[in-house]
This record gives sequence, structure tokens and C-alpha cells, in this order.
Amino acid sequence: MPVAWTPDEMPDQTGRTAVVTGASSGLGLVAAERLAARGATVIMAVRDEAKGERVRAGLTGDLLVRRLDLADLDSVRAFADRLRAEDRPVDLLLNNAGVGGAHGPERSAQGYESIVATNHLGHFALTGLLLDRFRPDRDPRVVTVGSGFYRLLSDGPDLDDLTGIPAGPPIVRYIRSKQANLLFGVELDRRLRQAGSPVRSLLAHPGMARTPMQANADGPAAWIVTRIGGAVLARSAASGTIPLLYAATAPAAESGVFLGPALHRWDHRVHARPLVRPATDPALARRLWAVSQTATGVRYLDDAAQPSPRP
Repeated sequence: MPVAWTPDEMPDQTGRTAVVTGASSGLGLVAAERLAARGATVIMAVRDEAKGERVRAGLTGDLLVRRLDLADLDSVRAFADRLRAEDRPVDLLLNNAGVGGAHGPERSAQGYESIVATNHLGHFALTGLLLDRFRPDRDPRVVTVGSGFYRLLSDGPDLDDLTGIPAGPPIVRYIRSKQANLLFGVELDRRLRQAGSPVRSLLAHPGMARTPMQANADGPAAWIVTRIGGAVLARSAASGTIPLLYAATAPAAESGVFLGPALHRWDHRVHARPLVRPATDPALARRLWAVSQTATGVRYLDDAAQPSPRP
């Protein structure tokens, strides 16, 4: 059943520390502001630190700006090392930042295709590097932001060559990166459960929300989807953030489902929908995990190191 929930119902976040990627604009900015308003210490992980500081100056609450370029694995490691040096715990990681391919380089700093590098590989590495910072008694959660567009392509992400630039428009690469986000979130949940970890992995999406990424859509296919479709279906960033915050804080939020809004923008309830292929392909999820570990050099929650699954 859909849940009528608003950020005003968010539990008190005092004492919790949240890391929000892409927190200087769009969904990430709204999420950071809402979490801080409920008492959380929010680490605003942003690519442009100067812009992040300007944004933070207009907010109230305990918010800290830290540089993070998800397309550069050295930056991801530096971000995690800085939090470790500051002895900062983590209770919530909101893997929100994303790019759609507009006006940017086609390869990341390490030579990977830039959209999958930013949207998936950077978040995969960040999650692994921060996992031992999570406190077991503070309702620890990892929320990964996907997209309902993942259903538009029947096959999953291309895992054969992450350094190549696949044929097709950027929106196709974007959809495949969002498929990777969902496969990662599901596999992370499985491995955390298998390890007996208190950390939970949840998946959420904003529907079609008006954010800078939609405004910068690149190519005719993306223009049709985001501009024309957005004129009919797009909701505000504040509305689109509701499922993300629900996944991040609501006691009733579930793992293993896709938390998001209805298609109609006037319906603000949170819907928990079953995932469908390719997000439910366990063999593809395991392969993605192995490929991501090799690509990033970040290994965690290896099956061989874990006890047998609980019956």
C-alpha cells in the first residue's frame, strides 16, 4: 500500500551523521537541508567545494562541506580518508549524485566511461570505504538513488569494457548506470544480511523531478524524455526528495523494493514497488560486484569471507 508520508514526519535525527552526495543542488540539496533541520550533522559531499560553501551559507543547521568528485577514484579515497582523519562516524549514506552526460568528458580520471564511473563506480567505492564508519546503534542505512527508466532497456549494464564508450546516446548510458545502481543496492543488501551487519541497503527514486540534470539534458532522445515528458510528469525537487528521505529515515522503510512516487505528479505518496529484470538478476549483480571491485580497487563484503547465509 502507498504511504502518505511527508518530511515533517521524519524522526528526530539528532546524533546521526549523514553523508549526502551531490548536495549542492537539486535533490541532494533538499535532502541535506531537511536532514539538518531535523538535527542531523550533514556532510555535503560536492564536486565544487566553493559552490558548496556558498550554498551552505544560506542554510541552517550542522552542515559541513567536503569535496568529492565521484568520477575520480582518488578523490573518493581522499574524501573517505578525510572523514577518517576527522574521526567522523557515518549513520546514513545517501548515494544521490548523478550525471546524465551533458557537456562533460566521456572518460573519468581513471579512464572509465564517465557516466557509469560517476553514477555507479564512485558510489560503489565510497560505500566500501565508509562501511566501517557506520555505527550499529544509530539505524545505519545506505540509500542508493535509482531511476524508473531502468525498465526501458531489457538487458543490463555492459560489463565487458568499462573503459570503452558504448555506441548510442548518453541517455542509454545513463539508463545502464541506473541499472547498475539498482543491481548494486540489491547485492549490497544481500551481502550485508549474509554478514549479519546492522547496516541496511535501500533503493529509492524521485520519479521525474525538476533538477539541474534534467535541465542539461544532452541529445534529442534525452530532450524528448526530459523536456516533453517532464512538462507533463515532472514534479518539484522537494516533492521528488520525499521517497529518498523516507528511505533514509522512516522506521517502516523496506529493503528489497523500489521506493518512489506515483507516475502522476499530484500523488505525493511513497510507493514500494517490486523490482523487475534486469535489477533482479542475481548472477548479473554478482558479476557487477566483481567487476566494480576490480575497477575501483575497493574490496568489501566478499562472499568467500562471509559465513553461510541464514536459512
